[in-house]
Amino acid sequence: MKHFSTLLVLAILLTGCKQNNEKSEEGSSLKDSTEVGSDKELSLLDEIAYANGYENWSTVDSISYTFNAQNGDNISKRSWQWKPKTGEVTMKTQDTTLTYNNTNFEEEVAFADRGFVNDKYWLLFPYNLVWDENFDHKVAEQVEAPISGELMQEIAIMYNNDSGYTPGDTYHIYVDDNKIIREWTYTPSGSDKPRLATTWEDYEDFKGIKIAKMHDTKEGNFKIFFTDISVN
Repeated sequence: MKHFSTLLVLAILLTGCKQNNEKSEEGSSLKDSTEVGSDKELSLLDEIAYANGYENWSTVDSISYTFNAQNGDNISKRSWQWKPKTGEVTMKTQDTTLTYNNTNFEEEVAFADRGFVNDKYWLLFPYNLVWDENFDHKVAEQVEAPISGELMQEIAIMYNNDSGYTPGDTYHIYVDDNKIIREWTYTPSGSDKPRLATTWEDYEDFKGIKIAKMHDTKEGNFKIFFTDISVN
């Protein structure tokens, strides 16, 4: 089957971390997302998640979106519906429609879960800063962002080498004064240099869930963008 022969290309270029140490229920966090009071001191990673509406995640029953990858004039896409409270995931491509549970699935659908995790990271990476447990991070101030050249706060997210679909990957995120991600880079395990740098832009609020719909490269010849976003 053709499943992803056109769709990825992305297997080399894009993020694909399956975090085996994620919370078993992504509707919860290291802190209960409904307990954000003045007596709660949030960490920097929490602040980034909450700046993107994480306090509203516990009310989400389902989220649907289409992940689009554009390389020159070629656009590949796949669509998802995810019910985070039950773990039900439905993938639709030009060739395939498949439903599985991302908390318990057979090896033959692992290809779909790889795609789901990859695309979810582009969509909701700020939330994974709270959901995931298997990474270390370092913070640097006034670092030149790779695309805009603006000085921003840089957080290096370094995943461990012993779990995930692509263990050992590193992401550098660049956040503004409001703790919103504006750019990031992806460095695969074993490499000293980033393989991909994109913007985080065209933010839109979907029932309290703030999502960057566009991720563009400096050259503009490769981009990731989301369409058909719906939150229920």
